[in-house]
Amino acid sequence: MPLQYKLSLYLIALVGLPLAAQSAKPESVGLSGERLARVHDAMQRHIDAHDVSGSVTVVARNGQVVWFDAQGLMDMEAKKPMQKDATFRVFSMSKPICGAAILMLLEEGKVRLNDPVSKFIPEFKGSKVAVSLDRLPNTPASDTPKYYTIPATREITVQDLLTHVSGLASGGPASGYELRGLIDMVGHETLAGMMPKLAASPLDFQPGSRWSYSALAGFDTLGRIVEVASGMSFDQFLKQRIFTPLGMKTTAFHPGDERWSSVVRAYHRSEGRLTKTENPNRLQSKTYFSGAGGLVSTAEEYAQFALMLSAGGQLNGKRLLSPKTVELMSSVFVPDTLPGRAPGRGFGLSVEVVNDPVAAGRRVSNGSFGWDGAYGTHFWVDPKEKLIGIMMIQTDNPDRQVDRDFENAVMQAIVQ
Repeated sequence: MPLQYKLSLYLIALVGLPLAAQSAKPESVGLSGERLARVHDAMQRHIDAHDVSGSVTVVARNGQVVWFDAQGLMDMEAKKPMQKDATFRVFSMSKPICGAAILMLLEEGKVRLNDPVSKFIPEFKGSKVAVSLDRLPNTPASDTPKYYTIPATREITVQDLLTHVSGLASGGPASGYELRGLIDMVGHETLAGMMPKLAASPLDFQPGSRWSYSALAGFDTLGRIVEVASGMSFDQFLKQRIFTPLGMKTTAFHPGDERWSSVVRAYHRSEGRLTKTENPNRLQSKTYFSGAGGLVSTAEEYAQFALMLSAGGQLNGKRLLSPKTVELMSSVFVPDTLPGRAPGRGFGLSVEVVNDPVAAGRRVSNGSFGWDGAYGTHFWVDPKEKLIGIMMIQTDNPDRQVDRDFENAVMQAIVQ
């Protein structure tokens, strides 16, 4: 198929979709259409290698969508082709949306970054830090961690949670043991009901002393702070304040009983083959609204969120955040010199910030920010190039090489 014809089909397929109003030819925004077609080639190589079952990718520059492509399968067993409007579990790409909600309340004066979490959730007053005995010389390891607790040097703050320096359920053996089975509680809990359990667990380190990813607890706690500060349930706040203004009609914490057929099947990659993931819907709930990882969305809808950030907090005449707040969100609060961070990769308010692309081994501009999801979803915003990239797959992607290849295919297409 001739390249120009292939590209025209991608643009024609946008007709009737919300992204159509924002679409343009790559050349009109300084991208090479011929080179941009390498995105398809890069993703196809991973599909052929059985790294992923299929993908949906979106690229936009200067607010104009220049690439929107679906390829591969969304259900390998049924041989169902990937659809552009397919629904993905975005897992930790929920976190920047939760972060945006906190920043909206920051702008309204209802939340401060230095507010102690206990201001909103009193159970967090007087947190303790675990000191592991298993780390002492000549102490045998045990399935049940041996530890004692000491007082935290200070209370954990909203900023600590946003930047993963709180120590709350951050991968340590003590908190892992105390919160074992946490994900299993999601199906029959609420954020309010979960908070006493999280607050009672010991912190894994003194607040601010290191960076360590709080996969679930930190941003679920932020979701509860949104509820307390706004007086609305977290799901309703997101729907009213973010999803509806941005036209994200299907993004939610549960796809709805009638829409499961639109959700891409999740797979596990191992030894050159893909097998179905067990219990992939563990965070989708109608009662527990996990700001850490519970959202489902489409590539098209998540692109609206990324476009809003790229445009300084507004989209299609609707402003969610001020430009200065987006700038704050994407600033380096945690430098790569803090223990736990990788070289060249700082951390902002709910997003990773590439502050040295060479050291980070990343093919993006200095100052680019974004985040990933456990099943391979990935997005970034490049303020320097006024560009966004969205990649939706549904296969665990531990080495993130698919992300890097997607970034490379996008960035090499910039010609002016």
